[in-house]
Amino acid sequence: MAGGLIALVDDVTALAKIAAASLDDVAAGAARAGTKTLGVVIDDTAVTPQYIKGLGPQRELPIIWRITKGSLRNKLVFILPAVLLLSVVAPWSLPYLLIAGGSYLCFEGAHKIVERVIGNSTHTPAIHTQSEDSMVRQAVRTDFILSSEIMVIALNEVTDSTLWQKLAILIFVAFLITLFVYGVVAVIVKTDDVGLLLSTKKSRSFQILGTLLIKAMPCVLRILTVVGTAAMIWVGGHMLIVQLAEIGLDHPHHILQGAIDPVVARAGSFIGWVVETFSSAIVGFLWGAILVGLSSAYGKLHKNYALRDGN
Repeated sequence: MAGGLIALVDDVTALAKIAAASLDDVAAGAARAGTKTLGVVIDDTAVTPQYIKGLGPQRELPIIWRITKGSLRNKLVFILPAVLLLSVVAPWSLPYLLIAGGSYLCFEGAHKIVERVIGNSTHTPAIHTQSEDSMVRQAVRTDFILSSEIMVIALNEVTDSTLWQKLAILIFVAFLITLFVYGVVAVIVKTDDVGLLLSTKKSRSFQILGTLLIKAMPCVLRILTVVGTAAMIWVGGHMLIVQLAEIGLDHPHHILQGAIDPVVARAGSFIGWVVETFSSAIVGFLWGAILVGLSSAYGKLHKNYALRDGN
């Protein structure tokens, strides 16, 4: 009896160790995946507050919560099953999806830079005249694209895991990133209200803090936008270089490594990472600028055809 009990305890201990190891694998995979999605996450955080403009303070958090639920539905109900199915039945398609995703990131980043340079920003949605339902739908549609990028990038970082580990990691990443993004958005959106409340207090210190908060938030949003744009271009360019090598077009990757290896040997890995990041950003911007040009040319051509047909 005692021997059987000891054996049972040993079995339970062994199972616990296996479970702990699996949890460690999931946590490690989630950490890798989360790091790679940084550019998209920052951009998502910077873009979302635009959809709250024009709302009364009492409606801001409910709308953010509705968008949060829509984002989770995008990731868990639509995107997660699709990417897992592709990883099983067509794993060869993942590099092509990442190339398409990287191209989209490069296009979006370059588009924002071009708009800033020529002073013609048409990308900010004019949502102040829309109903709340329309705002939420538009925000969730935009989130679907960014969420797709996040989930595909995350999946690519855990291709060596089992199917169940992939499922656990992607679910964890979906919840973690969604709650992080929209939690930060909620803080950003409500900071103005907190600052306004503090500025009305009798305490001079509270008034100064409230004024600083009110003045700081536009700067914070601008910084987020700049960092998000830069991160999108860098991540997109890096995805292109790496995934092109995966499908056999490894010339860009060889050129990049040829430039990085001597720098790492002389100046260390951190400087090498800086060079790699800068080089990936250049590649991302150049490719994105080409896509922006092609998109603009197609738009003008389509408009000319429409005008000609109308006449």
